[in-house]
Amino acid sequence: MVDRSELPAPEQGLVLTHFLVVRDVARSRAFYADVFGGEVVLEENPAIVKVANTWIIMNPGGGPTPDKPGITLTAPQPGDPVSAFMNVRVADIAAFHAAATARGAEFLTEPLDRKAELRCYMRDPDGHLIEIGQATGMLNGIYADPPATAPA
Repeated sequence: MVDRSELPAPEQGLVLTHFLVVRDVARSRAFYADVFGGEVVLEENPAIVKVANTWIIMNPGGGPTPDKPGITLTAPQPGDPVSAFMNVRVADIAAFHAAATARGAEFLTEPLDRKAELRCYMRDPDGHLIEIGQATGMLNGIYADPPATAPA
């Protein structure tokens, strides 16, 4: 039996979780537990891993259901555009980067200084993009440059 206090099931108000469609539940569950130091709350159907102050819920994709007619859930395919990603804030990005790399995480780049923050990105085993950031300049009123505008 799972302890209710470990589930994303508030007695009042709401709690925000992150749902991921994954190809291999066991592999993804292990990734989030190992790389992020998460606690496996529920192994399957769905898998739930509590990471810091949030929960990551994982299940394989599937077709429409009565409560989501016309919607099919799929894990990202290589080359898919990204429309949403997880944003993880850490106290020490160098320490997190080193520990996550030692646990098998693969980053797109080393942490880069963006004025407001140090930031880098990684992908989980299914290709979900994850931003890892540490607030630096923003703590002193220094923010990133605005994005470049696209040519007309």
